[in-house]
Amino acid sequence: MKNDCRVLLRHLFESAVAAVSPAAALAGRLPAPPVGRTVVIGAGKAAASMARFVEDNWPGPLDGLVVTRYGHGVPTTRIAVIEAGHPLPDAAGAEAARAMLAMVGGLSSDDLVLALISGGGSALLSLPADGIGLADKRSVTAALLASGAAIGEINIVRKHLSSIKGGRLAAAAAPAAVVTLAISDVPGDDLAAIASGPTIADPTTFAEARAILAHYGIEPPPSVARHLAEGRNETIKPGDPRLAACRAEIVADGWMALDAAAAAAAAAGFSPLILGDGIEGEAREAARVLAGIAASIKRRDRPVKRPAVLISGGETSVTLRAPGRGGRNTEFLLGLALALDGMGGMHAIACDTDGIDGTEDNAGAVLAPDSLARARALGLDPRAMLAANASYDFFAALGDLVVTGPTRTNVNDFRAILVE
Repeated sequence: MKNDCRVLLRHLFESAVAAVSPAAALAGRLPAPPVGRTVVIGAGKAAASMARFVEDNWPGPLDGLVVTRYGHGVPTTRIAVIEAGHPLPDAAGAEAARAMLAMVGGLSSDDLVLALISGGGSALLSLPADGIGLADKRSVTAALLASGAAIGEINIVRKHLSSIKGGRLAAAAAPAAVVTLAISDVPGDDLAAIASGPTIADPTTFAEARAILAHYGIEPPPSVARHLAEGRNETIKPGDPRLAACRAEIVADGWMALDAAAAAAAAAGFSPLILGDGIEGEAREAARVLAGIAASIKRRDRPVKRPAVLISGGETSVTLRAPGRGGRNTEFLLGLALALDGMGGMHAIACDTDGIDGTEDNAGAVLAPDSLARARALGLDPRAMLAANASYDFFAALGDLVVTGPTRTNVNDFRAILVE
């Protein structure tokens, strides 16, 4: 039964990912060709595969440039693909952003900019605002990632340290029409938050960015502190006339992935219960909450009868307390294992839909009722490993990592808990 559950969990994850692939998301969603030029730009973990779909399905001439994470590229012929650093920005991402701004400059109202945006684009479009060095921007990003800040908070800061985010790319393209097709990786599917909204008006402010750094006790480098304090060159606000010819839509999101997994679970004879696609907060704390729901199903057949599967998405966070190896999905699972404490009939999977959990080589991992017992038999201390943020090492020792390689899409985390 353990192996059967493992196979089913992988099937649920694969069904979720397939439902939000660029080919599925973009089918029937491309705009009509313009009278003038078509320039394709894009950023994110799905950007290269989205560009490939456009190349294969566009009826007229086009050119352009997209930037994606290292290892997430695909072959293209007319749209250039640049790979760059994620989650920490690097020079390749800065150069890609600079090239995109130059590419959309000088267009006319007869031209079209097709923006292909997906999760990860904020780190990849790493061109800093004037007066800020890339090293300083990188240090602020690293501090935010380690602080436990929510992705929305991180992106508010990123927008205000950028030359291209927060609507600035669309403003540079005026008066051309800008059509943004986005694969959402953010809770709530806020277009302005996906990749920090390079083509979307931004209502947030420098004051909010300063407050976020202060809240998490982050002391920025002098160039960043000075830029945020001066508050010049705000992001592009709603109603700006330069964005009058812009429209945007989300073509894939977390709910689509969760719905596909729920259908696969029902077909396998399990009662699916989708808890939501916007679960945030500390990964280990989210695990305690979901463990309580799973235990209620096990003991009382409530809020759904067994056999059941709890399905959820969103983006949890991890506050680094020690220099261990791990990502938010393996940390969630290790926290879940400790909260369930070997309760029978519980199997789980937690993976990032982009195929990369944090900065490691795995998408996530799977959990079985005997995971803690097997770990202790190997001489491991699960609670100490959670305290050390060493969840990757925990599941690697058990042989329970899920390794898929880049999926070239991204609607954030996928979690499923089977309750027999």
